[in-house]
Amino acid sequence: MTGNDIRPYKQRLRADCKEKRKALSEAEKARLDRKIANKFLNLFQYREAKVLFCYVSTEIEVDTFQILRRALESRKTVAVPRCIDGTREMEFYVITDLAQLEPGAFGVLEPNPALCEKWTDLSDGLCVIPALSYDLSGYRLGYGKGYYDRFLSRFSGETVGLVYENCLFDVLPHGKFDRRAEKIVTETRVINVF
Repeated sequence: MTGNDIRPYKQRLRADCKEKRKALSEAEKARLDRKIANKFLNLFQYREAKVLFCYVSTEIEVDTFQILRRALESRKTVAVPRCIDGTREMEFYVITDLAQLEPGAFGVLEPNPALCEKWTDLSDGLCVIPALSYDLSGYRLGYGKGYYDRFLSRFSGETVGLVYENCLFDVLPHGKFDRRAEKIVTETRVINVF
């Protein structure tokens, strides 16, 4: 690292985690995703949550489709993010069916605002936060755009991070305003951060 600029280091970490994820075979990824989803769905925080804020996964992320399906079957309020054009902000919309998703920013599936209601109550609920990696203190390495950092600064509910064990670090660089995940779920364990 040069001086206090940690950006090059974070970029190397991002590239390393992306490579680890791409190296997983389809069968191995599916097996790990099932284990992570089962551990998440058995969390007390998930069972008690009335509102689930959850990202819609891409092919290199821990799969959230099985979590979204189960939450919809359980009649939870399920809110997923939509990026606001021309900004680095996002809003959450309630979906009642996965068919309400359409390709949006960065090729990620997002809720169709013509079919879904915007959810503005950020005072409660459980948020599943996407990340390339986490550390044992709950800090995350995101994708570098800051969407979730901005959202989490306004969110008052509980937070959980999903990550493959091989992308879990002892310590990651973080800023003083970064919000930690309260729990981290991997294919082998659930880590209670605080």
